[in-house]
Amino acid sequence: MLRIFQQVALWEAISTVILFLIAMPLKYFAGIPDAVRIVGSIHGFLVVLFVILLIACWQTYHWSIQRVLKYFFISLIPFVSFWVERDLKKDINQHKSA
Repeated sequence: MLRIFQQVALWEAISTVILFLIAMPLKYFAGIPDAVRIVGSIHGFLVVLFVILLIACWQTYHWSIQRVLKYFFISLIPFVSFWVERDLKKDINQHKSA
């Protein structure tokens, strides 16, 4: 489950970058409003999936509430959300070594 959560965290972060740096400029500068609608829908789906997996990992791996809240609030900050994916990757590598 950690690996799936790590991948969703990565794609959620990437979708944020695409939304802000590609879709929004296309909407406001090129007059293509569908870009934000499409990318925004994908991003919204990934955010919901991120939260569901965050709660599932909290229950499965007995994470502290501080860790869960940290991941949640960091995921709300554009471009910083890549940190969650990197932190999860460290966790996965530690589980492999053990």
